[in-house]
Amino acid sequence: MHEEVIPVLYSFRRCPYAMRARMAIAAADCEIEHREILLSDRPEHLRAISATATVPCLEIRPGKVLVESLQIMSWALDQHDPLNWLPAQDQVKMADELIASNDGEFKYNLDRFKYPTRYDDADPLTARSNAERFVIRLDEQLDQHTQLLGDKVSMADVAIFPFVRQFSRADEEWFASTPYEAVRSWLARWEAAPIFGRIMAKIPVWQPSDPVLRFTTAFPS
Repeated sequence: MHEEVIPVLYSFRRCPYAMRARMAIAAADCEIEHREILLSDRPEHLRAISATATVPCLEIRPGKVLVESLQIMSWALDQHDPLNWLPAQDQVKMADELIASNDGEFKYNLDRFKYPTRYDDADPLTARSNAERFVIRLDEQLDQHTQLLGDKVSMADVAIFPFVRQFSRADEEWFASTPYEAVRSWLARWEAAPIFGRIMAKIPVWQPSDPVLRFTTAFPS
């Protein structure tokens, strides 16, 4: 009789990449082991299975590891998508383009706005202004619909929202004064969503001696 192999997810609660991966896993109700880590003290097993030792990292089985958050989201939703988060065929191109813009130029400028001391060439106000271009685009989309691709939640909303949330918190007083009412409303709905509250629950940092903590136990419905 073969021993059950449970996929292992390494995650860090506040990482926006890990947030979107956990949300997709929660939506798909995947059975995995959850290991919460500290980025300042990364486990040896994580270093052994991932060259970058970044989070999220999902070891599906020995020798099969996903180290990109979008890959993990797709893996989970391809297995089970009861909330219909995968975009419709005619929305795939727009979803991919929005997510690429978020993960590319927007994230680049978000980092330099939020953490200017980490970058020699960072001007936080310039970075904020550059990042705003993407927020303006989202606001225009959301002024027409409740979600980014229409009135139905999609993978694009789930993938992008954690980063816009981070942007909004870099200077909360300033963000509250901006004219991006549609983005703020969208953001508030996501922050209040039960599935987000579920995956943001605090759990202890994993230790190698700990028993298996299944995702459904760590983040019960």
